[in-house]
Amino acid sequence: MKKTSTRLADGRELIYYDLRDDAVRDAVDRRPLERTVTTSEVRDDVLLGDSVAIASHRQGRTYHPPADECPLCPSRGDRLSEIPDSSYDVAVFENRFPSLAGDSGRCEVVCFTSDHDVCFKDLTEGQARLVLEAWTDRTAELSHLPSVEQVFCFENRGAEIGVTLGHPHGQIYAYPFTTPRTALMLRSLAAHKEATGGENLFDAVLERELADERIVLQSEHWVAFVPYAAHWPYEVHLYPRRRVPDLLALGEDARTEFPKVYLELLKRFDRIFGEGEPPTPYIAAWHQAPFGALEEFDGVVREDYALHLELFTIRRTSGKLKFLAGSESGMNVFINDVPPERAAERLREVASS
Repeated sequence: MKKTSTRLADGRELIYYDLRDDAVRDAVDRRPLERTVTTSEVRDDVLLGDSVAIASHRQGRTYHPPADECPLCPSRGDRLSEIPDSSYDVAVFENRFPSLAGDSGRCEVVCFTSDHDVCFKDLTEGQARLVLEAWTDRTAELSHLPSVEQVFCFENRGAEIGVTLGHPHGQIYAYPFTTPRTALMLRSLAAHKEATGGENLFDAVLERELADERIVLQSEHWVAFVPYAAHWPYEVHLYPRRRVPDLLALGEDARTEFPKVYLELLKRFDRIFGEGEPPTPYIAAWHQAPFGALEEFDGVVREDYALHLELFTIRRTSGKLKFLAGSESGMNVFINDVPPERAAERLREVASS
């Protein structure tokens, strides 16, 4: 992998990740851009104990542009985009309309390929491995920023999810706090560790799933399963067999095997609802241990946390979405219409030939 860091016309950082060591990335951003001004602010909710990012400048962000005006495609001729070069393998840049900025963190866009008309599942294993290396490198770099406590790499796919740019891409949020979902896991981890005299809850969950009927696929270094209490109609958690706290600690064997396993999962997701159905909308989210202090979680250290990826769709059946209605949105109590055992069975049925 070759990494090249440069700057866009308004001062934002752009990083190219190339498969070839001889790639030259010296294209200049020719757009007449003024320096980006953001109004991002993080406010604490004292009743719920969580945080909300207020980012009014995002109201003017790019919204469903036609394909020939996609800002994530390479720049060619007089058609200028966020990527000055005429092609690229993987490109990462600071979001022009970030939810988090400055002392409130940082947001980046990860472009998986310069090809506008493909999805992540269409990448080669080499391309997918390069994306993994980009996620890992950005996690390392962002973790050193003084305002950052947790790094979150994710992909939203599909208009139903809320995606406003059709180009294959994901994002990275670098939060100035430990996110509420991670904090819940850490509290459960601490309670289980104390109650069992030191047993790791993530290890116990993985052991239970390996002995049950919700395994979707497994390999030498990875296990994918539908969790016992899945929140979403089709939800898969992907764990490395050897527990590590983040992408930085992932071993070389697991890195090598990841592309094949992950691409297979994504292909199965597009087969859930049968032939002729539109691509399955999904969210793919990497859960990594926070880099901040863990004193509030008694007895827990970073190495207790288990890196894992959660992949889920809001489509519950052909042509129907799972909406977050009163119970989910009002009280955060999920109601799942698809039994996890049946979801796992379906995801095994649609294995690639």
